[in-house]
Amino acid sequence: MIIDGLPGGGAEKVVLTLAKGLLSLGHQVSLFSLRRVCDYPLPAGLDYQVIQDRCGKPWRKITELPRRARLLDRAIVKAEQQSGAFDLVISHLHKTDRIVSRCRHLDPARTWYCLHGVFSASYLARRKGFSRWLKIQKTRRVYENRNVIGVSQFVLDDLKQHYAIKPAKEAVIYNPFDVDYILQQAQETCELAGQDYLLHVGRFHPTKRHDRLLQAYAYSGLQAPLVLIGQGDTVRLTELKQLAEQLGISDRVIFKGFTHNPYAWIKHARMLIVSSDSEGFGNVLVEALLCQTPVVSTRCPGGPETILQGELARGLAEMTSESLAEKIRDIYHQPPVLQQLDLSAYYIEAICLRYLALIEH
Repeated sequence: MIIDGLPGGGAEKVVLTLAKGLLSLGHQVSLFSLRRVCDYPLPAGLDYQVIQDRCGKPWRKITELPRRARLLDRAIVKAEQQSGAFDLVISHLHKTDRIVSRCRHLDPARTWYCLHGVFSASYLARRKGFSRWLKIQKTRRVYENRNVIGVSQFVLDDLKQHYAIKPAKEAVIYNPFDVDYILQQAQETCELAGQDYLLHVGRFHPTKRHDRLLQAYAYSGLQAPLVLIGQGDTVRLTELKQLAEQLGISDRVIFKGFTHNPYAWIKHARMLIVSSDSEGFGNVLVEALLCQTPVVSTRCPGGPETILQGELARGLAEMTSESLAEKIRDIYHQPPVLQQLDLSAYYIEAICLRYLALIEH
């Protein structure tokens, strides 16, 4: 597996969970990280290699993609000389995909590109004219006639529709969840255990729409504190703290930062809230349901509508602060029954078997 670093994000956690599951099934797994950053513990037995780009030349940005592809090629050749050819190669995240697509050594038939987000929302929403056209052309060069995995059907359909891409092969495989580990971690305590509080878990990125979250929380009128777990740049964080002041809720909003165990916070929360403009899958929704914590989410493009079906669909809000506030109040006062949910489709072993099937695919 190949990824552009392992900071504290959802896709990065998915990669490590998948690696752990494949290792437990007796497979040899190598993870090539294109940056020396890792905010998560690595599973035992993982062959973890950092492919560091040390170029400091003034023109480094112009030559970045082919240069880093050559570095990756060398590392893969060396690994295969030592242990034999890889049966399956999975590239994760768009920056990585742009580099992997330029590798000369990788067999296209064995290489798959895993899409973790809604590309039109992430890369086209703020582009117009030539800039938009150019991004579409660059993206088509990466994925056209390649093997592509979508973490939800929406993610795959979005790529094909907005970029006019025809994959060589395609598959929809949900993100894996290490249920035993999640439930074990959820048993630990947290600072607000035993108290009512609302929770949001996610990096401070514009797509996550923390501004909508804070507005909805203010409109809801609920007095239970709102805890925000996640990390991001200081400018964004300062803006959100200022917004909380303007809305008169700063005394009830807790900016917790990044934590290695969000599951204890999820388990003890009164509810978990997703306020995004798009979610490729929505890992935290499944994690909350595994912890039997009610969820509210915007009905955004991506995975939430796939995850929140039946009685759970009552927690889907339209993409406005007012609608989100209404759903927060509703679920807070009348939470759904979660004890009988069947979430086995997301279990780590089932998902790993789907990935292994790609070898024969």
